[in-house]
Amino acid sequence: MENNNSNVPTNLNLNVRGLKTSATLAINELCQKLQDEGKEVFRLGLGQSPFPVPEIVVEALCRNAHQKDYLPVTGLKQLRETVAGFNLRTQNLDTDPANVLIGPGSKELIFLLQLVYYGDLVIPTPSWVSYSPQARIIGRHVKWAPAREDNFWRLSYQDLEDICMEDPGRPRVLILNYPSNPTGYTYPVERLKLLANVARKYNVIVVSDEIYGMIHHEGKHVSIAQFYPEGTIVSSGLSKWCGAGGWRLGTFSFPSNLKWLMDAMAVVASETYTSTSAPIQYAAVTAFSQHAEIDLYLSHVRRILTALAKYLTARLHGMKVDIPLPHGGFYLFPNFEIYRDVLKTHNIFDSPTLCSRILEETGVAMLPGKDFAPFRDELTARIAYVDFDGKQVLEASMLAGMENEPGEPFIRENCPRLVEAFDRLEIWFSKLE
Repeated sequence: MENNNSNVPTNLNLNVRGLKTSATLAINELCQKLQDEGKEVFRLGLGQSPFPVPEIVVEALCRNAHQKDYLPVTGLKQLRETVAGFNLRTQNLDTDPANVLIGPGSKELIFLLQLVYYGDLVIPTPSWVSYSPQARIIGRHVKWAPAREDNFWRLSYQDLEDICMEDPGRPRVLILNYPSNPTGYTYPVERLKLLANVARKYNVIVVSDEIYGMIHHEGKHVSIAQFYPEGTIVSSGLSKWCGAGGWRLGTFSFPSNLKWLMDAMAVVASETYTSTSAPIQYAAVTAFSQHAEIDLYLSHVRRILTALAKYLTARLHGMKVDIPLPHGGFYLFPNFEIYRDVLKTHNIFDSPTLCSRILEETGVAMLPGKDFAPFRDELTARIAYVDFDGKQVLEASMLAGMENEPGEPFIRENCPRLVEAFDRLEIWFSKLE
C-alpha cells in the first residue's frame, strides 16, 4: 500500500523516509551521468583522493590476494598491533592493540557506535554530510553546534559547554573531524585542550575523526586524545591519506575504559558485516607501518596539496571571496555572501540553487554548503580540489625534488582541469555584475 502524498511505501521505517543518497556520492553519480551525456564536467564534488595508493601497499595487496579466510571480527591481530604502533609513532598515543577495532570503512564504525551507545550526537556545523543521517536512521537525537566563519568554522569550547549545561548528566557523543571536511581547517593545541576540559567535565565521549590527519599540510596534526585519552575514540583509515577509498578499511582506537563499548560494537559487527576483507587487512599492515617510501609519498602529497591550496585560495581572493588558507585535506569552503544581492537578481537565493546554476552554466560541480549545515543559510560551497591526475602530479613533484616548491607554473602544467574550472568560476561571477 502506498502513501498517495509521497509515493513512499507506508511500511518504510519512519527514520529512513525522506532520506536521500549521501550528497557526496550523489554529486559523483550526477557528474558521471552528465559526462555520459557528452557534457564536460569539472569534478570538484566528491572528496576522493586523486593520488594513487603507494606502490609498496599495492604490492602488499597483490601478495595477499590469496587470503580468503574470515578474520576475527575485531580485525587481524597483526594489523591491530600495527595500528597501535602507528598511533604511538604519529601521536604518542599508548594504545593497547586489544582496544583497536578494524571495520569496512570508518563510516561504518561511526554508524555502529551510534547504534550501540545510547546518547545524543553533538555535531559542529558545517560538518561531513553523513553524521546526521546516520543518527536519524538509528533514531538518535542530534544537537547542532553552529560554528562561526570568523572562527575558521570550528566548534568553540563555550558552545560545547552551553550544550552540556542544558542537561549535565545526559550521555553525549561529540564528533570532532579535523582537518575538517568540508572546510580544511584544523584545531590548534590550545583549543583542543579547552574542548578536552569541557568533554571531561561532562563525561562526553569524543569521536576524533582524524581521517585527514596525515595530510595536514605541514604534517603537524595533533590528536585531542593526547589531552583527553580516557574519553576519546580515534577514528582513522586508508581512504584519504593512502588514496584507498574504495578499499574500505577504517580503524577505531579505544581507551581501555571504553573497551566495553568496543566489545558491544564487535557483537553487532559479528551479526552484520562479519569481518573486514582479508586481503585489504593484510595490505593495511604495510600501510600503517613505517616505511621510507610512504614517508616520501606523504611529503610530496602534502606539498602538492599545500601549493594547490595557496593557488586556489588566491584565485578565490581574485573573485572577491575572503577565505583563509586551509590547514589540511583537499577542501575549500568559500562563502559567496558578497554576491548575495546580485545573485538575487538572478533568482539565486540559497547555496543549492547557486551550485546547481554553476554546474549547469559552467560544468563546475561543487557541493552546496547546506548539505554540510542543513539549518544554515550562508551562500557557501564545498570545493574538493581533486580533479587532476594524482599519479602524474606525484611523479612530477618527485622529479622536481623536495627542494623545489611547486608554484603556479607547476600547477598550470600538471593540474590544468583545476585551473580551467577556476577560470570558468571567475568568468561566471564576473558576468553577474
